[in-house]
Amino acid sequence: MLAHAIGAASAADMPAAAAASAAPVVLVKIDGAIGPATADHLHRALALAATLKAPLAVLQIDTPGGLDASMRSIIKDILASPVPVVGYVAPNGARAASAGTYILYASHVAAMAPASNLGAATPVAIGLPTPGGQPDNPLPRAPDAQPASKPGSAAAPAADHATDAMTAKRIGDASAYIRSLAQLRGRNAEWAEQAVREAVSLSSQEALKLKVIDLVAADVPDLLRQLNGREIRINGGSLQPATAGVPVREFEADWRTRLLSVITDPSLALILMLVGIYGLLFEFSNPGFVLPGVVGGICLVLALFALQMLPVNYAGLALILLGVAFLIAEAFLPTFGALGVGGIVAFAFGAVLLIDSDVPGFGIPKALIALLSASSAAFILVVAGVAAKARRRPVVNLLSGSPALVGATGELIEFSGGEGWAMIRGEHWRVRGANDLQPGRRVRVTGAQGAALEVAADAADLGNDLIKGAPS
Repeated sequence: MLAHAIGAASAADMPAAAAASAAPVVLVKIDGAIGPATADHLHRALALAATLKAPLAVLQIDTPGGLDASMRSIIKDILASPVPVVGYVAPNGARAASAGTYILYASHVAAMAPASNLGAATPVAIGLPTPGGQPDNPLPRAPDAQPASKPGSAAAPAADHATDAMTAKRIGDASAYIRSLAQLRGRNAEWAEQAVREAVSLSSQEALKLKVIDLVAADVPDLLRQLNGREIRINGGSLQPATAGVPVREFEADWRTRLLSVITDPSLALILMLVGIYGLLFEFSNPGFVLPGVVGGICLVLALFALQMLPVNYAGLALILLGVAFLIAEAFLPTFGALGVGGIVAFAFGAVLLIDSDVPGFGIPKALIALLSASSAAFILVVAGVAAKARRRPVVNLLSGSPALVGATGELIEFSGGEGWAMIRGEHWRVRGANDLQPGRRVRVTGAQGAALEVAADAADLGNDLIKGAPS
């Protein structure tokens, strides 16, 4: 009996021991807008899951969307992963909008928390209108609504047709992409295309009913419990991972991911670029300070690295560089503010157009653009004011010192035989004057003769001598 009890206890402990020694499930969170840092973080997380031979990799998604290039990079990693990837929209209240919907469709298993939603997958970009009015996607029109112009009439601008064609291409490409993902995973392709063309969304229960997702789970442990032994198709085959009681290892963001997420913020990239340009300009104008040049060089390299990872509109970048060039030229050329005003206008328009995407989290706030433009304007006003003040000063002849030094006072340093040297306005000048002048006396410039100044005893200095010589 005792031996039987010991054997039964050992058999009961075997699953727990096996679970404890099994490779962990890798959990990686996508929280916030999807960008280059997110793609890099997920790539390394899936590489870790493959190295550990994890039974699953769980992507916990809560995103408003993101950049198209970063989204496609993530999907390529999911499709190439030897480890089954579970897209899980969580926690409650989370969403997988826009790019998040594509990633969920690409995952081997799609799951959602009870109070979450997905959809609104229409691609957007700066300057593009809503997909309404597309030939292949007409939105409902009110019965009494009339078209703005008849086909072929002069009132229909060619630019509208070009914009519609570009938008139709973008919508068509996105629709085909998400449809291919839906067909690959056996999910609802019709609703996926509707999410792209009409920007519709679904709750978790509706998504489960329409076969957009595979299951609804309250949390990660509940998700793993439901996936235990479930058949998952991957790379032409199928797996039945044992996930009951398997430990979960979260792949947290390290310094590299945090650095990428910071410097790829468009606002910071713009500020880094300005700091870099002005730092190098200051160093080149005043060689020897070193620190401005070092800081400027580092900031400029970081800004260029960030911009090459972002969807940059090169017309906007060109306008920013042109505006900065005008602002710099204003500091050196007597244009009385013309170049400065043009530079501020060019910089403001360039900053608005810099990021070629209207994705949440990847635009430059208008308040920041206004602040940077106002700071540049203040800089130009100060520089232009100093330059105008300098231009109003009388011209100094460096050889004779005339006329700006006439009336200036100084102190004789050396003097003998009617000639000597004096310190006038912080500089040494050769002077000529009466033979009775002595070193140490205050003198006043009365004129110039060649490269020498003519001086005479300062009246204030003579008055002090008379006071000192008066009888007490």
